[in-house]
Amino acid sequence: MYYNPIKNIWMVLPAALMVGLFFLYPLIFSLFSALFTDEGALTKTHLENAVELYSNDILFTMIIVLSSMVILCVLSIFIAAILRLSPFTSLVRVLGVLYRLPLFIPLIVTAQMMRTFLAKNGLMNNVLIEAGLFTPLETISFLGWSGIIITFVWKQLAFSTLLISGAMSAIDESQVRAARNLGGSRTRILFQILLPQIVPTIGVAMVLSVVTMMSALSVPLMIGTGTPTMMTADMAFRINSYGDYHTANALGLISYCICAAFAWFYLRQNLKDKAGV
Repeated sequence: MYYNPIKNIWMVLPAALMVGLFFLYPLIFSLFSALFTDEGALTKTHLENAVELYSNDILFTMIIVLSSMVILCVLSIFIAAILRLSPFTSLVRVLGVLYRLPLFIPLIVTAQMMRTFLAKNGLMNNVLIEAGLFTPLETISFLGWSGIIITFVWKQLAFSTLLISGAMSAIDESQVRAARNLGGSRTRILFQILLPQIVPTIGVAMVLSVVTMMSALSVPLMIGTGTPTMMTADMAFRINSYGDYHTANALGLISYCICAAFAWFYLRQNLKDKAGV
């Protein structure tokens, strides 16, 4: 068969142009803006300004993302284990429908929903009052750091659970049956048979979820209650209020480094595990 490289290039060119225009160019521009002056001289002033002005927000962002990631990991594994090991088919069907719902809701819509759901006079507290569990004076607003974590976990739960449950389902059923025949409980099967084989998938789900949470703007703006706030809100504030792209892009560079650290840790552990095999 005749090989035509020109044809292959034309097939790849549209996708390559999209990646270059919407991903590589903004990345290069933000890095240049964060590390260089308008005259083109290399400088660390923008990074120093970002750290000096927003060090508390950087720390707040890392705490929010780490807390959300841990809760998300536990819940995703728990739901995936029920879907894989539970003998109650009706429960599995109900969970199979419920946990997928956030997958189809945009993040900005999720933030608006949670804003009206978690507020002091929101839907959750109104239901509790109508049920007689609380009085109006006992209601609590979850807007703020707790609301941000709840929103991130709820939104990413479907994505991470799909990945993890898919990896669990791909494990040969004979391994699970053999463990059951030897008297293994479901908990023991989960921790000794299933989880050790899907650690790479869990890592992928958590890294991708961290990137999504780090890039979210609507959630801290709509659910946050002031300062401290997440870095994305600070970036929007610097641009909209001061036109300061240098500091905003310096904050973006810091967020790149945080995401890269998560990805590096995952790849390092993955390579270490493969080397030990």
